Amino acid sequence: MGRLEGKVAVISGAARGQGRAHAETLAREGADIVAFDICAPLRHPLHPGATEEDLAETALLVEKQGRKCLTAKVDARDLPALKELADRAVVELGGIDILVVNHGIWSVSPNSWELPEDDWDESISVLLTGAWKTTTAFIPKIIAGGKGGAVVVTGSTNAVQPQPSAVSYTAAKHGLMGLMKTLAVELGEYNIRVNAVNPAAIHTPMVFEGGTLERALEFRPEYIGHARNVIPMPDGDGWASPQRVADAVVWLVSDEAKYITGVMLPVDGGWAMS
Repeated sequence: MGRLEGKVAVISGAARGQGRAHAETLAREGADIVAFDICAPLRHPLHPGATEEDLAETALLVEKQGRKCLTAKVDARDLPALKELADRAVVELGGIDILVVNHGIWSVSPNSWELPEDDWDESISVLLTGAWKTTTAFIPKIIAGGKGGAVVVTGSTNAVQPQPSAVSYTAAKHGLMGLMKTLAVELGEYNIRVNAVNPAAIHTPMVFEGGTLERALEFRPEYIGHARNVIPMPDGDGWASPQRVADAVVWLVSDEAKYITGVMLPVDGGWAMS
C-alpha cells in the first residue's frame, strides 16, 4: 500500500516539468490526481507554454499507476474556473486531501527598473496572485473533508535569496513564503499542514526552452546555474531532475511529515547556503 492510498491530490501546472513529476509520483503512492494547467503561452516569458497534449500525457502517466486523473485546462488566475474545478473534484473523486501549488513562469530583464510594467504585472499575477487564488479555491474543500490534509507550494532558492535581473520572480517567490506561513497558522486548527519546497537548478522546460536561461546568464552569470551547489546534482548535466523535487513533495504530504508545517524545505544541493 502506498503512502497516499485513498487520497486525492490537486496539482497546478501539472502538464509538464515539476508538475508532471508530482502527479506521477503522488499517483505511484496511491493518490488520485486532479491535474490542471493553463495549456497556453503567456505574453512575456520566452519559454513556451505547456499544451493540452502535454496535460494528456500527464494523465496517461497517472493512469499507468492505476490511479484516476481528472484534467482541466484552467488558468490559475481564474478564480471562478478554479472553484468550478474544485466542485468537480469533490463530485467525481470524493473530496480533496492534498494541494500542490506548482505553476510558474520566469521572466528576466537587465535590471529591475528596466522591466516593463506589464511584464511585472503578469509575473506577479501568475506566481503570487494565482497561488493565492488556487489555495482559495481548493482549501475549503480540504477543510470540508474533515480529515486534515496537506498543502505544498513551490517556491525557489529565490524565495530566500535574490536573483538580480529577475525582480518579479524573486519578489513573487518571497511573497509566496508569506502566503505559505500565514496559511500554516490559519489551517493548523483543521490539521492541515502547509509547507514549501524551494528548488534550485531543476531541469524543466521553463529553464531550458526559449532562451531565458541564456539571457539570464548574459545579464548575471555569477547568480545563475549550478556553480554554487555544495553537493553535485548529476541527474541532468549538473541540473537536478524534477523527480528530486517530487520526492520531497511526496514526503511532505505523507504522514511521515505529519508534525511538519510552515517550513521552507530546500531542494537545491546546498545552493542557498553559499
